Amino acid sequence: MSENNNKKIMWYTLAFMAFSTVWGFGNVINGFSEYNGLQAIVAWLIIFAIYFVPYALMVGELGSAFKEHGGGVSSWINETIGPKIAYYAGWTYWIVHMPYISQKPQGVMIATSWAIFQDKRISDMNPVLMQGICLAIFLIGLYIASKGLNPLKKLATLAGSSMFIMSILFILLMIAAPAITNAPLNSIDWSVKTFMPTFDVKFFTSLSILVFAVGGCEKISPYVNQMKDPAKGFSKGMITLAIMVAVCAILGTISLGMMFDSNNIPNDLMTNGAYYAFQRLGEYYHVGNLFVVIYALTNLVGQVSTLIISIDAPLRMLLDSADKRFIPEAMFKQNKHGAYVNGQKLVMVIVSILIIVPAFGIGNVDDLVKWLVKLNAVCMPLRYLWVFVAYIALKKAGDKFGREYFFVKNKIVGIIFGVWCFAFTAFACIGGMYSEDKFQLILNIITPFVLILLGLIMPYLAKRERAK
Repeated sequence: MSENNNKKIMWYTLAFMAFSTVWGFGNVINGFSEYNGLQAIVAWLIIFAIYFVPYALMVGELGSAFKEHGGGVSSWINETIGPKIAYYAGWTYWIVHMPYISQKPQGVMIATSWAIFQDKRISDMNPVLMQGICLAIFLIGLYIASKGLNPLKKLATLAGSSMFIMSILFILLMIAAPAITNAPLNSIDWSVKTFMPTFDVKFFTSLSILVFAVGGCEKISPYVNQMKDPAKGFSKGMITLAIMVAVCAILGTISLGMMFDSNNIPNDLMTNGAYYAFQRLGEYYHVGNLFVVIYALTNLVGQVSTLIISIDAPLRMLLDSADKRFIPEAMFKQNKHGAYVNGQKLVMVIVSILIIVPAFGIGNVDDLVKWLVKLNAVCMPLRYLWVFVAYIALKKAGDKFGREYFFVKNKIVGIIFGVWCFAFTAFACIGGMYSEDKFQLILNIITPFVLILLGLIMPYLAKRERAK
């Protein structure tokens, strides 16, 4: 065994690394809320089989083909199609983080409220007041981000792994609860009709929530070539990942089904569901609010660090690798800490609008939280579209790019898979815009369009600047 081989990543290590980046307890809550409780299980299984597995394996082939390029969708597009389209991919990847950033201060407030009061009083707050405080939290986060933030990455990793341990712990303790405690649990009717979803409009317009939940595995593409045996190991790791995520989704949903009646799902489940779950768990095990406080504090640290990192990291990814022909010079201005000053100002303007405007049209906190989750589910997956564009282009290029790992060897089959995943993602994003509330519907349509349009203006501004 060579020294080098010992340092290679094993397939199971890769599965664990990917698992913590892809999956979170919030996904289980959102699925349970949108898919009538236990019916979410079938929806999850469908999405894993027809979407998540091919998506993860395509990412592996892309990562293997472009091992010299630090990963990242825009570098794949740059190699396969060209710099201008790569700029649009980079822009999309960055700009869809705006609704995501605007959601984090809400998470901070909900977590703080539960850590202090251990009840759902946050739901009764005036939405305008809530969003006002959210704006203040965001501006503080922006200020910290402008100071450079190396210690935060460690904090985020720590919070991420603690949240991950908490969600696994929740599932284990809930599954064990009937045997260990005499807790009054919901009895689940194990007949087919309990689990069979109705394939109606709501089923299809909520798909974006599931796509949003399972996306993001392109983050692990740089590790493909550090694997012991990429050709076999990567697909093994990704299929293991899919199984782990599926098991967590199924057991997590069943655990929630033991607490909440699938026929009467609380309206505030997206706001307070995770906290209710840990609070009830504490009651079952006679430890009071211990679990809910630990969960609220870890979530608080996680939300704060994610807020600050999301202001900085995606912007850095866009500008560090951007072709200066497409972005005005002013965007590249950095302060002494290396933060992109004008880029962060643009973030400030966009996110402030996203925080303030909804408060005047959405009447209560629970609806506001729900709306933001759905808006994220419409915007975030737009960046996955570029993964499939890159994969289709890679397959069209044939053997031009050497790679150790192939998802499928056949060119036509590969293109069909790429087109399928692209179409499915686009369908989910467009369907996710649908809302019975007119104000929310308008916001859901305008937001992604305006964000993408801004990206079309930048090259024009840059061109004018050069002409001067």
